[in-house]
Amino acid sequence: MLRTLLSILAAAGMAQASIDLRLPTENHHLFTGEHDRFYMYVDRIFEGETSKPWEGGSFGYVRTAMRVNDRVILTKFHEGIDIAPVNRDRAGNPLDLVTSIADGRVVHVSPISGRSNYGKYLVVEHEWENSRVYSLYAHLAEITCKPGDPVRAGSVLGRMGYTGAGINRTRAHLHLELAMLMSRNFDDWQKTAGGGINHHGIFNGMNLTGTDVARFFIEHRANPQLRFSEFVTNTPVYFKVIAPARGTPDFVIRHPWICRGTADGAASWEISFSATGQPVAFTPSMRQVDSPYVTAVRPSDIPHRYLTRNLITGQDNRASLTQSGKQLVSLLMEDFPISGAQAMDDRKTGPEG
Repeated sequence: MLRTLLSILAAAGMAQASIDLRLPTENHHLFTGEHDRFYMYVDRIFEGETSKPWEGGSFGYVRTAMRVNDRVILTKFHEGIDIAPVNRDRAGNPLDLVTSIADGRVVHVSPISGRSNYGKYLVVEHEWENSRVYSLYAHLAEITCKPGDPVRAGSVLGRMGYTGAGINRTRAHLHLELAMLMSRNFDDWQKTAGGGINHHGIFNGMNLTGTDVARFFIEHRANPQLRFSEFVTNTPVYFKVIAPARGTPDFVIRHPWICRGTADGAASWEISFSATGQPVAFTPSMRQVDSPYVTAVRPSDIPHRYLTRNLITGQDNRASLTQSGKQLVSLLMEDFPISGAQAMDDRKTGPEG
């Protein structure tokens, strides 16, 4: 029955019309190749040299340089992109309006800048291919929308600013993420993981697994028929983890296109992860396992912890989950005590209605 439901949802998603996708500010230099004018630089001091690389504003491992095995690598993961302002007033404050990248609905607004490193931020939900994808807009000076507001591609959401940690007026920018929600029971997971006060419910940044939004913009511009599911599932795999099954994971039910195989009767699930920890495939398995462990890894002579934001440890073709990696798998598989019956009801009814 569940297999049939997943197949129907995935097939329906394949037929979805192309997305009206737009950059969120009037800075369009991503499409001209002038990346130093599109991304906001970071200040870097490495081995006594000071620089302002624009690459620090892009997605991926683009910050915190260190020398490993006589090579310089960047080890800090940046989950979104930082878009530089085009217009400023005489005092240097950014004037750029921030707009929705696609049709959707505002689902979260955080107007108090001190409650997150994002500063003032908001989240828009997009319904793509019978699943829900989320765009996040951070460091805003002003938010002009509220939860529940329907938006179209290009609808104004607020104004660019420099609220939040680690930025100032000179480096004002829009931090943009495009992500999938990991769990609808994030509060329960956070309590188990020993987290602090959560002001943002399920739209806490720790519960959003981001994809390379700039590359998605570029590839979608070249091919307007490109589906988000296709983009995600074609992301290179860095490691795989197998975990015990407790039915079909809610993440798979909400993203049926990520499932590779027959879900019915699975004893475990093998999750394929990108180097950034984004899940790109769930494969049901009949293998009996007691706890999650790494089944495959891309060989590297650089310790894996530097290349996976410390989700796995080891080197070459050997790897094991770190505590952070175990917590990520626990969140995705919802392997933690869940208060109330809501989660089980969600599993039975499928994607959010």
